[in-house]
Amino acid sequence: MDARTEFRDFLTSRRARITPEQAGLPANGGNRRVTGLRREEVALLAGVSADYYIKLERGNARGVSDSVLEALSRALHLDEAERAHLFDLAAAANSGTQTPTRTPKLHVRPRIQRILDAMSTTPAYVRNRRLDILATNQLGRALLTPILATPHRPSNVARFMFLDPKAADYYLDWERMAAGTVAILRAEAGRDPHDKALIDLVGELATRSDLFRTRWAAHNVLRHHGGVKQISHPVVGELTLGYEALDVAADSGLTIMAYSAEPDTPTSDALNLLASWAVTSDQSGLSI
Repeated sequence: MDARTEFRDFLTSRRARITPEQAGLPANGGNRRVTGLRREEVALLAGVSADYYIKLERGNARGVSDSVLEALSRALHLDEAERAHLFDLAAAANSGTQTPTRTPKLHVRPRIQRILDAMSTTPAYVRNRRLDILATNQLGRALLTPILATPHRPSNVARFMFLDPKAADYYLDWERMAAGTVAILRAEAGRDPHDKALIDLVGELATRSDLFRTRWAAHNVLRHHGGVKQISHPVVGELTLGYEALDVAADSGLTIMAYSAEPDTPTSDALNLLASWAVTSDQSGLSI
């Protein structure tokens, strides 16, 4: 993942999605020959010269200031995740580093595992920024059974999403979940473009999945905070679960994913049934 190329392609993709009307500019009828804004229009909106913006969009971010990046964020209508991604890409393009590096393997401390285990009525697990699943509690293990059943270790949400045919049955809203998964990895690639494990994962997925490759080329990014997932579990059926992504402050790069059901709903009843099944399966060594 070349930092200059990523910076260039991200700017180009954001410029292409904004119409002149959205930017408050005249549309000029049918005379436009580009999708979205012209480079000169972005420069005008950001308050920089056209030549300077063209240089930036060619991937030359050397010495670009925070004020210019802020101006570009406003001109291109970037959201919070996209703004952070633009700053990450600029920092990477200015670092001069090109060699992939091995990120130290993150370990889940016993204290974190005890916290997970104490959440006995809440499915929960710990993941890293590449979406590897590193630890679960009992109910989380039951919820994630199809993902954890894959032979690759550690189990990885993105690998399951795009390489395992069971994913389309497991995620009822697969299209939205797939787009979000790629956007999370895109954001992480901007934050640390030289992470060898991430480079290898993206390379594997892009090689083996046309669906991943198409979504990766869109350059969309997402910061994972929380939301709702709809799951079809092979044991208890359909679940609509709210979730929160809780960063572990003392272990940068680790996040606790915790799920919950609205009380007195079919999902709440199904989650109770799943908890009973989890105890039985753990005691007897059963698997799906």
